[in-house]
Amino acid sequence: MGMSPFSSYMTSGLIENWPWIWECRMSEMDKRGDSFEKKFAHDEELRFKAVARRNKLLGLWAAEKLGKAGADAEAYAREVVSADFEEAGDEDVFRKIRTDLDGAGVSQSDHQIRRTMEELRVKAAEEIKAGR
Repeated sequence: MGMSPFSSYMTSGLIENWPWIWECRMSEMDKRGDSFEKKFAHDEELRFKAVARRNKLLGLWAAEKLGKAGADAEAYAREVVSADFEEAGDEDVFRKIRTDLDGAGVSQSDHQIRRTMEELRVKAAEEIKAGR
């Protein structure tokens, strides 16, 4: 009777050492998984910072439209940043700006506000990436 197809594995030591080989492979997978998790967490942190910065810049933009300056403008910008915690997404921030501009009789279209939000999002992301 000839050798079975698995005989070479038996004599090479692979069968006896399979737990060690499996552990090495799992260790590599764990490291790769940890790396992806760290990158995801880092990217989310940068995104959070960029959105917060965008909201502050948007608040300062709207404050100028509302005739606020100095400490009043900074306080208003903080209100805009805080408004973002009401719900997920940008609608809560948009509503705050829209309501405040309308209440003060400042004419800005929805399109103008949303365009400014997007422009400031890009600016904020570039500043965060540049380490500013």
